[in-house]
Amino acid sequence: MSTTLPSYTSGTSETPLLGMTIGEMLDRTAERYPDTEALVCLHQDIRWTYKEFVGKVNEAARAFMAIGVKPGDRVGIWSPNRYEWTVTQFATAKVGAILVNINPAYGVHELDYAMNLAGISVLVTADSFKASDYRKMVYELAPELKASTPGQLKAQQVPELRAVINLDKEKHDGMWTWDQFVGFASDVSQEELDKVQGQLQFDDPINIQFTSGTTGNPKGATLTHHNILNNGYFVAESQRFTEKDRLVIPVPLYHCFGMVMGNLGCITHGSTMIYPGEGFEPKAVLQAVHQEKATALYGVPTMFIAELAEPEFESYDLSTLRTGIMAGSICPAEVMKKVNGKMNMKEVQIAYGMTETSPVSTQTSSLDPFEKQVTTVGRTQPHLETKIVDPGTGNVVPRGEIGELCTRGYSVMLKYWNNEDKTREAIDGAGWMHTGDLATMDEDGYIQIVGRIKDMVIRGGENIYPKEIEEFLYTHPAIEEVQVTGIPDDKYGEELIAWVKLKPDADPVTGDELREFCKGKIAHFKIPRNYKFVDEFPMTVTGKIQKFKMREISIEEMGLKQ
Repeated sequence: MSTTLPSYTSGTSETPLLGMTIGEMLDRTAERYPDTEALVCLHQDIRWTYKEFVGKVNEAARAFMAIGVKPGDRVGIWSPNRYEWTVTQFATAKVGAILVNINPAYGVHELDYAMNLAGISVLVTADSFKASDYRKMVYELAPELKASTPGQLKAQQVPELRAVINLDKEKHDGMWTWDQFVGFASDVSQEELDKVQGQLQFDDPINIQFTSGTTGNPKGATLTHHNILNNGYFVAESQRFTEKDRLVIPVPLYHCFGMVMGNLGCITHGSTMIYPGEGFEPKAVLQAVHQEKATALYGVPTMFIAELAEPEFESYDLSTLRTGIMAGSICPAEVMKKVNGKMNMKEVQIAYGMTETSPVSTQTSSLDPFEKQVTTVGRTQPHLETKIVDPGTGNVVPRGEIGELCTRGYSVMLKYWNNEDKTREAIDGAGWMHTGDLATMDEDGYIQIVGRIKDMVIRGGENIYPKEIEEFLYTHPAIEEVQVTGIPDDKYGEELIAWVKLKPDADPVTGDELREFCKGKIAHFKIPRNYKFVDEFPMTVTGKIQKFKMREISIEEMGLKQ
């Protein structure tokens, strides 16, 4: 018999799960901390206490009821970070409508797909954001809107859609403004809202989030009150949030990172949500921390890299920072060290997960040894289970061996909306969510992500995990960011290419010099043969590097065959 433990852990906890709806939780917090600031939205000059915030949420919830929104109806939100986003999030939860998060970067084709897949009946939309003209796209999708009475749309291409609420101050054909919409609240009493809210169950679906499809169409992960309320709660619990914490949220609200780990993490603890801007701006983030005396900050690694590289970085007082989360993609150890030191985030944590698991499954703790904080994604979250299996056989592998990470527990989504086949592929008969990520678990239960099953490069029969090479290249003094992927090769099947972004003040470096730097330090077959020096990487809106695009670009530029 082997003495090695199997790669399985369960997160034990003295703290029970919350058995309530999101609306109930918000009401309780507002009763406990009425005068604590709930929401600070700097770019819109909004500053509300919990008492004021719950008032705004109840008003919007009554307005949704007044325009005919019922439990189970789908309400779409298509907007960058604004106070109306958050009010809509909690108002729909109070009436039991399912909030459908639409990626702010979507074009009209993707909008069409999302609207029809989810059957959205009411759309709350910004007027525009960056290069996206939302209003124009909505009119393109539903030309009938221009001539229709607000709230009475009948459109051929989006048959379920009947009302559009535009967040612009100006009035537009066929749409209500936010103020007009909120005005309908007077038609419904608080007692009527309380009655509807009182009938909701915590296992009801409350949110549909689209997973960024790297292949095929995005799928709609369907999440419940129980899924996301508890996940937000335990993520914030791990950071020891209280009503005294003030969290700067520069990550997009449409994504779990913003709306669950950010918003729900705060409202379960009476903490303050702070939005520095509609989208990510390193300067605005540093300014928000400085001005609002923030204690916590969220971001993906690329955001922290940009903040640290801000020319006026030294002029901001970040001494109030204590904790926060770096997540969304693998966090380089060098960046982690700087965030710990230069940004004063001594208790910064790494969280790992996916939309389908609400999102967080594992998290580091500020009590973990530094080496574990920078090399792992921590241990299994409370009330969840993790196992690592052989992708071929499905058997649990011994600790220390690479396999596919699977997670089970309260956080696993109900289903992919209207897609039974994909749901069955993702969640097995025993309730395990298969993540598609390759990982190892050590003797103490710490988990290391070594790549995506799809990202793994097989060169001449050797399995290569790009993350390992990236971590090594980060130790080169001239490199600010690096990403490694595989490209086709006649001899070895696949060969490596490293995309390198140099620090602005660094001396130029060549591919030959980087190859030389690797020699003798990592195995010869892991040394990238090809190098491409870039100013930026192809990314999703949430700041995730798109390796499949890097691969496509490299293949085209080098004239290779797939």
